[in-house]
Amino acid sequence: MTTIIAAIAENNALGKDNDLIWHLPADLIRFRKTTTGHHIIMGRNTYESIGKPLPNRTTVIITRNKDYQAEGCIVVNSISEALEIAKSDKSPFIIGGAQIYKEAIQFVDQLDITEVHHEFEADVFFPIIDKTIWEETKRETFKPDEKNKYSYSFVSYRRK
Repeated sequence: MTTIIAAIAENNALGKDNDLIWHLPADLIRFRKTTTGHHIIMGRNTYESIGKPLPNRTTVIITRNKDYQAEGCIVVNSISEALEIAKSDKSPFIIGGAQIYKEAIQFVDQLDITEVHHEFEADVFFPIIDKTIWEETKRETFKPDEKNKYSYSFVSYRRK
């Protein structure tokens, strides 16, 4: 079950200037809990914005740069190569960025989305979730609190 995991705003915003736009600790905790022990597949820009391999995960970086290297990571040149590397994992996760999401959405079984109930100015966006292809299977909604400035929902989708 390959899954895309992402946090997106109401206007499908993902980020700006190669960085996150908002800070939601609840989403970061969920991300860590969900992806720990699994392969995480990402583009080079996403990896460089994180700056290091994430603990207790196998980091797979996709880049067109054939000479790119990152210590402690597996570097490949396509989505198909990344999925092949991760095939021993029953639940690999694709964690971004926008171009990787756009290319990978056709190959995945599930979407694990944090909807941030706010619109943000952004320069990268998540693809539109086509409800004729994706069925919502679970939704948990939360109000803002002292740690999380925006209301948000954890939403799971499965390919129909």
